[in-house]
Parts: sequence; structure tokens; C-alpha cells
Amino acid sequence: MAKQMSFPLPEAILVSRCGEAGTPRESIHSPADGAQGSNGSVNSPTYGMWGAAMIRLARAFTAIALLAIAAHAQAGSSGVPAATPVGFQVASATDADGKAFAVGVWYPAQGWSSTPNGPNVMGAIQDAPVAGYGLPLVVISHGNGGGMTSHIDLAMALASAGYVVAAPMHPGDNFKDDSSSGSATLYSGRNRQVRLTIDHIVTKWKGRDAVNAERIGAFGLSAGGFTVLTVAGAQPDMGRIPKHCSQTPEFICEVLRHYRSPLLSADPPAAEPMQASPNVRAVVVAAPGLGFTLTPAALSGVKVPVQLWSGEKDDKVPYATNAKFVVEALRKKVEFHSVPNAGHLSFLAPCGPANIPELCTDPEGFDRSAFHATMNAEVVRFFDANLKH
Repeated sequence: MAKQMSFPLPEAILVSRCGEAGTPRESIHSPADGAQGSNGSVNSPTYGMWGAAMIRLARAFTAIALLAIAAHAQAGSSGVPAATPVGFQVASATDADGKAFAVGVWYPAQGWSSTPNGPNVMGAIQDAPVAGYGLPLVVISHGNGGGMTSHIDLAMALASAGYVVAAPMHPGDNFKDDSSSGSATLYSGRNRQVRLTIDHIVTKWKGRDAVNAERIGAFGLSAGGFTVLTVAGAQPDMGRIPKHCSQTPEFICEVLRHYRSPLLSADPPAAEPMQASPNVRAVVVAAPGLGFTLTPAALSGVKVPVQLWSGEKDDKVPYATNAKFVVEALRKKVEFHSVPNAGHLSFLAPCGPANIPELCTDPEGFDRSAFHATMNAEVVRFFDANLKH
């Protein structure tokens, strides 16, 4: 496994440039029961959205799997035409505490001859000049414990279709660092980081002149789906969490208990308000977590079109207590896709040769690569209809 870690995957690009991103590289620990997490908790063999918490070595496995995803995308399995020039950079945005966080940026590139750099492991051109102007922006928010390349195939598909795509590495809630997982401000922090990512791309990123700051969309999976709904105007009732978790426990409740989250308290400390981003004109949400906090009143502020995806075999974020709330509250505003035989992790990018079970196992008979080719095309169509016209 250590040998595989030497390959140039996007997360490793992030780590190697952490002077820019402001995040120290973690060492890889050997597996051991009771390994201690970065927030001081004792980790069980699962983590983030697929378990209570993964040991640190499993985070390294996540990076390996993301490498496989990148190689898989380069091979063309994502449906992105290999000849389409796509550029890639790691930018550095600044959070409210003054600390930097990394943002992966994909975008239409001027062409293979525009830079001495060849295609990287994703099939993108590192630091190539941006092609075009007035380009719409899509921000991708990964799920709990994910990373900037969790949806690399979608990022490549959107960039090849004429979008700038920005994927922040949510501080304290990614595969290398779970230090915010037990915080009352975890979700309000995610909301803020998406808004700051938008601000960075349209005002500070070196390719900002090519971006149309009034044509912005967002995509998110699981906790990321919840996050982008808040950026679109949702005001979740977080006070519903303790009662729901005591009466109808589900996966997120296990995660919050593991981290001793104050969100389970009957009187949780106040968190930063969730704020909408006024220029977000459309969002795509896959298997949104904490859906039971999204009452009709909570979703009344969502005025933009929503495309919603839910797996019929998702036992981590079940439809009945999550996506159903969004469907019933938004009604005609939502374009709903129920995916037969899909599990929760089926929405992560297809895996390549490094088939890590925690990330890459789908219900029997489910073809993740074929599904993503269809889903990516539908996401591009939805954003085209709402951001390009």
C-alpha cells in the first residue's frame, strides 16, 4: 500500500502543496484497534458516512481509492471525452479563523499545446490557462470524511462542458482530519466554507476574470447535500436532532454519538447561522443527510431549482427520513431521481483497480460506472438549463 501512495493523486498534490493550503501532512499509522482520532476520540473500524469513525490508516486507504478514481476518470470511464482539454489547480481559500483550506479547481483549458505540462493522473492539465469567459461556476461539497476528489468524474464532466468547478476540502471534516466532527459548528462551518469558496473563486482566484459571478450552482452528497441546500436558502431546525435520534435512530445519530456531539444535547450551544449565497441559482443534491431537520418551514427559503437523487437501497441515509422531506416540501421546485438498487456510496465516483470495500462496494448488480455516465449527463443538463440560459 505504501508503494501506491507514491503516485501523484490530487489529494497528494494537495498535501505536497500544504504550505499554500495551510494544512500539515499527517503520517500514516499502522492499523490498530483503538487508534486515536485527531479529535481525541477512539476510532472504531468505520468512519464518516460509512461508519462511526475510520482508523487513520483507513483515511490513507481513502486516498488510495481516490487515486484509483482519478486513474479511472483518465481512462474515460466517467464519460468525459479524453480529447476535451480540462485544467486543474489547487487553490487556497481562507476560513473565518484566518486558516487556509484547499480547493480543487477544474475548468475548460486552452488546449494541450498551451502549457508545457502534460495531462496529470486525472487527464487534466496542471495549471493550464483558462479557456473562455463568462463561465458558470459549480461548487462541490463532499460528504463527511471525503475529499476534493470524491466526485472527480462529475468535476471533469462539468469542466469539459464549460464550467469552472471548485471543490473545497472541508476543514476538520475530511479523510485526513476529523477534528470538527464533534463540534456544534460542524454544519454551519461547512455552509460558510462553501460561501467562502465562491467568494475566493470570483474575487481572488487567478482565473476569476473568466467566471460569471452571477451564474453559480452547487452539488453535494450526504452532508454535502445538506450543506448546499443551506447555501440555497434552507434554515434547518437542528433542534430536531436529539428527539429524532432518540426515537428513530439512524446512521447520522451513530456518528454524532461517537463524536459526543453537542448537537444531540437538548440544549446545544448556539452555532453560526446558516447563510444563503445570493448568486446560487441551482443546486444538485445526492442522498442528503439530516433531511429530518428540513421541515417545510426550514425549506421555505429555497427559491432555486433543485435536482435531487436518492438510492433505493441507501441504508445510511434512507429516503423516508431524509430526501422525502425535501421532495414533499419543495414539490414542483425539485426534479427527483430515485435510483434503483443504488446504495449511499454509489454516488461516489467509480473506483478503479484499488477497490477499497469501504468505498467501492455497491448492492449486487449495480453498475456504478454506467450509472455515473447517466447521472453526470443529467447533472450537466440540469445546470445547463438553469445556469446557461
